Amino acid sequence: MKKHFYPLVLVVISYLFFTSSSFTTADKTPAGEYYQLTIYHTKNAEQLSATNAYLKNIYLPALHKNGLTNIGVFSSIDNDTAIDKKLYVLVPFASLQKFETLMNAISAATLVKNDTSAYINAAFNKAPYERMETVLLKAFRDMLQLKKPALTAPVTERVYELRSYEGPTEKLYQKKVTMFNEGGEVNLFNRLQFNAVFYAEVLTGSHMPNLMYMTTFNNKTERDEHWKNFVNDTTWKRISVLPEYLNTVSKADIFFLRPAEFSDY
Repeated sequence: MKKHFYPLVLVVISYLFFTSSSFTTADKTPAGEYYQLTIYHTKNAEQLSATNAYLKNIYLPALHKNGLTNIGVFSSIDNDTAIDKKLYVLVPFASLQKFETLMNAISAATLVKNDTSAYINAAFNKAPYERMETVLLKAFRDMLQLKKPALTAPVTERVYELRSYEGPTEKLYQKKVTMFNEGGEVNLFNRLQFNAVFYAEVLTGSHMPNLMYMTTFNNKTERDEHWKNFVNDTTWKRISVLPEYLNTVSKADIFFLRPAEFSDY
């Protein structure tokens, strides 16, 4: 991990603590989880293997030892052919304090004591990744905690779909968030059994304003059938044309992922 990154993260956390405490009397929204989504960008199989080995043998066991659970580790389904081969790590936190505790442990190199792994001690010209990016998210009101999906297919067949929706402005973006919550989109996904893992607002990231969510399926065929049902559903046809929800997404990205065999789900 890059040590210089975390002081900036802690500044952001301090700001979030300050602003959240400033609105304590007015905001009665139930507390929800926070999510750290880390994306490792690698250029070849060697880097991919080195980072994957670190996550499996060092990082996840350390997080589990420190009381963090329901950690997802995923790879892009197209990693074999993609130039940018990506690994995703999703870590849920009950509070910002727990997130800060982890960041402090990583920054102080105390999460894993006396770490002699090849990942941590890689030379400057043999780095285990090209770049890593971290996104901090806050769970939606209508799904406050991460949910492990109930899938039955072998891991190699499962499809996890991560979606990122960017809004053209803060105001229009908030309308899209409202569409998920008060507007009933989350309830629609639930009714159609999309096996959602989370829905969340991006608090810090490189594509703001931004929301992200993850749905899961036993296989690609099942995924396609679910989305066909979704677009044909009378509820979606009604809410998708409401004036208040039009033009609320300026860019949508879809990432198809597969869980690692050592992922918690």
